[in-house]
Amino acid sequence: MSNALEDHVGTVNIGGRTITNLRFADDIDGIAGEENELSRLVNQLDRASTKFGMEISEEKTKLMTNEHGSITTNISVHGQNLQMVQQFKYLVAIISDQGSKPEVLARAAQTLTALSKLKPIWKDKNISVKCKVRLLRALVLSIFLYACETWTRCTAELQRRIQTLEMRCYHTILGISYLSHTSNDQVRTTIHQHIGLYDDLLTIVKERKLRWYGHVTGSDGLAKTVLQGTVEGRRRREGQRKKWSDNIKEWTKKTFVVTQALAHDRDRWRDLVHNSSRRHKKGTRRRRPYLTRPDPTRPNPTQPNLT
Repeated sequence: MSNALEDHVGTVNIGGRTITNLRFADDIDGIAGEENELSRLVNQLDRASTKFGMEISEEKTKLMTNEHGSITTNISVHGQNLQMVQQFKYLVAIISDQGSKPEVLARAAQTLTALSKLKPIWKDKNISVKCKVRLLRALVLSIFLYACETWTRCTAELQRRIQTLEMRCYHTILGISYLSHTSNDQVRTTIHQHIGLYDDLLTIVKERKLRWYGHVTGSDGLAKTVLQGTVEGRRRREGQRKKWSDNIKEWTKKTFVVTQALAHDRDRWRDLVHNSSRRHKKGTRRRRPYLTRPDPTRPNPTQPNLT
């Protein structure tokens, strides 16, 4: 890759750092600010690969843009034009120009398929509800939660779908028919009676995303640069696409500057994650207060006021 970038000048600048590519296990994502720049990058990478006896697979290589419209420049490998797509799957996750909605919907469908395959277990009366819930979390809900930290923005619609998916799973393992018109509160009460206080699926999604934000903010690498850096230009006034960090502001009720400062204090950030991920629902599990730890919601005379 260093040979391919020897004479290449990138135009994508984030936080003062020029980014031309992202390297994964055995794949490379080329990044360019203009179509001609991307075409040159592909050609240089193709020539450099040929020198080392490697080839770029034109069938697996796709083009994607974050602008409205399509790429008009013909970008080809081995004489074959690369295909322009709106979404593709990488490492079992769907990457789309529509955000994470296609990925969440696909995860929900895969979760329901796994739930259906285990019907003999859910109908077995010799297995306790507590054991069924454990199997549900290990074998079914884990499919839905895969890489949920990377979901761009969980809109109100997606949050409702997450809660609906969880209720459908609980209806199945409890053997409750929708014709019985059993309310969600009654279902949650039944689960609570068998396993005690628990975190619902939406709480887990929020908590994982907030923890990932704290992990990236406390580190010093490319992920932090992309997350906190800015790019040149202005966003259009209408129809703006939501950013990954929008959920952090929404859930914590704090500005980006404040969350960055709090993320460097592990104890305060841990408490903020716990409280912020559970604001959507009353009566969920509460953490025991630490007698030696100051309340993060109260001003601390030894710390600057970040609120």
